[in-house]
Amino acid sequence: MTRKQLRWRIYYMWQYFPFTLNTLLCALAAWLSLRLLYQPPPKGDYPSPFMPFIILMGKLAFWFVVALVLVSMFSTLASYFYYTWLRGMKGTVMNVEFSTETRRGKRSRLFLTAHLEGVFRPLLGFVKGRLYYDDNVMTDHFALMTNRRKPRSVFRTGISGKNRLYLPDVKEYDLKGGFIYFQDMLHIFSLAVAQPVTGHFYRPPVLMGEKDAEVYPKKTENMDVRIEQLRRVEGEYLNYKDFESGDDVRRIVWKVYARNRELVVRIPELYEPYASHLYFYASFHAAVKQQWLQEGYLREMLNYYKNCVWTVYDTLGKKEWDVRFVADQQINPGEVPEDEKTARIITNSSWHRDKDLIQYFNPKTGAVLCISSFTDAAQLRELLERCDSATVIYFVKTSAILRSFAPLTWISRLIFLPPSDRLSRLRSRWAISPMRLQIQKRERELERILKDSHVTWGVI
Repeated sequence: MTRKQLRWRIYYMWQYFPFTLNTLLCALAAWLSLRLLYQPPPKGDYPSPFMPFIILMGKLAFWFVVALVLVSMFSTLASYFYYTWLRGMKGTVMNVEFSTETRRGKRSRLFLTAHLEGVFRPLLGFVKGRLYYDDNVMTDHFALMTNRRKPRSVFRTGISGKNRLYLPDVKEYDLKGGFIYFQDMLHIFSLAVAQPVTGHFYRPPVLMGEKDAEVYPKKTENMDVRIEQLRRVEGEYLNYKDFESGDDVRRIVWKVYARNRELVVRIPELYEPYASHLYFYASFHAAVKQQWLQEGYLREMLNYYKNCVWTVYDTLGKKEWDVRFVADQQINPGEVPEDEKTARIITNSSWHRDKDLIQYFNPKTGAVLCISSFTDAAQLRELLERCDSATVIYFVKTSAILRSFAPLTWISRLIFLPPSDRLSRLRSRWAISPMRLQIQKRERELERILKDSHVTWGVI
């Protein structure tokens, strides 16, 4: 057993430990209250004639709180033992469902809905859940406090809860299991029950504002769908063909004839009233050191790059073109609706060193290309020589996700608690990271190459 496995085994067994920090705090508060309320009266009279009344009110308040806590504790114990009986007799376990919702059409959020059939909620208590996934990483606690009722009935059938799930990376997660916790009102104890929850769920990329550009498709695959607006199929004077009877002699390319004695004519710009396909490429090739791919910096940059790619795809999808995403990795999204397939592919993509930019992008059919800060500069220069002016390239400066005002960050860390999430910790160290200078140098070089080219491009 490795050290990592041993650490997880200890952490797993710790979930069954019923007492918490609140147990010690409540015990200390109860001891101090009894000490103050039931200490012997001082010799002589009280310093104030109202002191006996104040002590009496304090005793009443103390025992009222104790009664509430005892009711909550016994109710929690009853709910816990009833659930263990249901699980032994009927096999009742927690069911979870994942869903994504878009807020005001801009940001997609991941929600978790959990159900427990037949279980009742303890009086003045809580029922919470927790899941662990991938390499035994635990999620935050989520509550199951909503009563589920039969249709058109007042009788309860169980409890449920819908909570937003915060996850660090835009990717697909492998669910390994979970826990259910029965807790009293003051969290004096927490009774855990393991749950055999399995499956897959993913955190989708989010939209970051529209990134619009004038884009036209370069290929028409079929003429099944007729539209009102004419669509351009080929750019003007991009292709040649052999001279045939009926061709306009004014389009003969005399330079070609003088060189090899062949009559060819320019193919004019064509418009057809049929649906066309716009091919969208996004390269995840990272021309960096192999050990960099596992760095926390590149993981956050990957999340940012996925969000930008998804934003561009969503913006293009709002046009009249039929957008098709061409992945540079072998990813099987499974049996999902067609509108979710691209989101799944982008979500499961990762930095790689296999298929480079030249092997991936096809200048003849590709209309839009997204590149990152880790694109090889020499390959980009070679590719741009083969692209025409109708090609649109989005350059995603992935270092933007780590950009922050360093002096203000350091001052805030001296006053406030240090940041708890991974992105905030990385931002605070980014200014002194040796990786920063190399990535920014690469970004300046890529931007200079794009400025010298004839393609349409933009920076995200």
